[in-house]
Amino acid sequence: MTLESSILNNIHKLPEPIQQSVLLYTEFLVSRYAKDSAMTAEDAAIQNSRLAGSMKGTFVLPLPNNFDEPLEEFEEYM
Repeated sequence: MTLESSILNNIHKLPEPIQQSVLLYTEFLVSRYAKDSAMTAEDAAIQNSRLAGSMKGTFVLPLPNNFDEPLEEFEEYM
């Protein structure tokens, strides 16, 4: 028995509302697979070039000396 026929046999055993749920889920899977396979080489290159820490050192801001001090607005909570 092939995989497809096994799936169809199991689906036939289910009540109709569950069959409708299975149909919706398979449509979701098909659309998701189509999106993944439609990814262009450029999209894949962009996705692969986004590595954690790749922007390190790019944004260097002069922080004030009191940066770590508590804010006056939150004194009542401390």
